[in-house]
Amino acid sequence: MSIGTLQPSATEESHSYVRSLQLLKQQTAEQIRLAAVENAYAEQIRELTRRELELAEQEFACARLVWERAREEVKKAERMKEIATRRINSACLEITCYSCHQRFRP
Repeated sequence: MSIGTLQPSATEESHSYVRSLQLLKQQTAEQIRLAAVENAYAEQIRELTRRELELAEQEFACARLVWERAREEVKKAERMKEIATRRINSACLEITCYSCHQRFRP
């Protein structure tokens, strides 16, 4: 390089180009590495979400069974109530007042 010129020599330009190229390769490699890490993380999250969904479906199935059993128990209790009401009503028809001999009316 001469004293009066500000232009870089061909060798300096070549070194600058090589350094820029190396830096670009490093940045690209880092971006690829980060993308691979993000992809692995996303895959872990998908797997975790899939497992959580399976557990939620199992819990829902159990809850449905409990609900159906409870519904059957309520129906059974209602039937027993109806039977008891009929028995009480028929028993009430048989009750008479000893003082006036009239039948009891609920």
